[in-house]
Amino acid sequence: MLDIMALTGRIGPLDEKAMAAARQRLDSLTKPPGSLAVLETMARQLAGIRGTARPSLPAKAILLMAADHGVAAEGVSAFPAEVTAQMVYNFVRGGAAINVLAEHAGARLVLVDVGVAVDLSPGSGVVSRKIRKGTDNMRLRPAMAREEALAALRVGIEAADVLADEGVTAVALGEMGIGNTTASSAVTAVLTGKPVAWVVGRGTGIAQGLLAHKIAVIEEAIALNRPDPHDAVDVLAKVGGLEIAALAGAVLGAATRRMVVMLDGFIASAAVLAAYRLCPAVRPYLMASHLSEEPGHAAILAELGLEPCLRLNMRLGEGTGAALGLTLLDAAVKILGGMATFEEAQVAQGQAGPAREAAGGGS
Repeated sequence: MLDIMALTGRIGPLDEKAMAAARQRLDSLTKPPGSLAVLETMARQLAGIRGTARPSLPAKAILLMAADHGVAAEGVSAFPAEVTAQMVYNFVRGGAAINVLAEHAGARLVLVDVGVAVDLSPGSGVVSRKIRKGTDNMRLRPAMAREEALAALRVGIEAADVLADEGVTAVALGEMGIGNTTASSAVTAVLTGKPVAWVVGRGTGIAQGLLAHKIAVIEEAIALNRPDPHDAVDVLAKVGGLEIAALAGAVLGAATRRMVVMLDGFIASAAVLAAYRLCPAVRPYLMASHLSEEPGHAAILAELGLEPCLRLNMRLGEGTGAALGLTLLDAAVKILGGMATFEEAQVAQGQAGPAREAAGGGS
C-alpha cells in the first residue's frame, strides 16, 4: 500500500542558508543585482535543493513514461493508437526530437513502459514496468482501478529512487501515449475546476472540427465517472493515464531525494499537479521549463505558482521542453560558479553609472 503521508514526511524544505549564500554571491558578481533574472532564480533554487551555495553541474536524466489510452478509440487524436509503440521504438533508435535534445542537454534518456498496449521486444533498452496494456476508455468506464493508479505511482517513485542512487540530481519529465492530451485535459479540468473547454487544445493537431468532439468526450467521461477533485488518486484512476500517474510518482520520489524536477509541457505538468495535490511539499523542487501551446498548461502553472522559463510555442511533449530547461539550469550553475565578483575583477560597485553599464547593466 502506498503511504502518501509517509512520503510527505520525507520531503524536507529547501536549505535557506545555502540559498541566502547563493544570493549574496550572485549579487556580488559583475552585473547589476538580479539582472540575469530567471538564471539567478534557478541558481538559488538549486542551491537550496542541494544544500550548498555553490552547487556543481547537475547530473541529468530525462524520465520518459509510455502508456496507451483506451479513449483513443473515440477518435480524439490525429494519430492511431499503434503510434505509441512505434514512437517508443523510435526513441530506442535515437530518431526522435527528444533524443536530439537529450543529447544537446547532456541528459540520459530513460524509457519506461508502464502501460503500452503491446509487448515491446525484450532487450530493447526500455524498462518494463507494465501495469496493464493501456487504460480502459474513460468515456465508457473508469480508465483504471484505484489500485492500478497507485501501482503506477509506485513505478514513478521507484524510478526516481533508482536515478538518485545512480547519482542523478536533476530529472526532467517526458511522456508518450496517443490520447494522453485528452486524459490530461480531464485531469486538469477536475483538479483546477476550470471548464473543460478552457483547458482542451488540439493535441497532436486534430482538425478544428474535431475539437468540439474531444471536449464532449471529456465532459462525458467526467460526468460518468465523477472523479473526486479532493482525491488526486481518484482523478488519476478515473480519467487519467498510467504514464501520467507514473510521472506523478516520479515527482514524489524525486522530491524525497532532493532532486530538481524539471517540468515539460501540458501532459507532464498535469502529472505534476496531481503530485502537488497529493503532497504540496514537492512545490519547492519544481522548475517550469516552458509554456506549451496547449491552453490547459497555463492553468496548471498558475495553480502551481510557477513561471515558465521559455515561451517557444511548443506542443510536442516527450520531454523536449524540459530538455531545454535543463540547459538553462546548467547555464545558471555556470553563472553562479564561473563569473568574477566585483572585488575579483576590480570593478567598482555603485547604484548606477559607467561601472554598472560596463558590467552589462544599462538601465
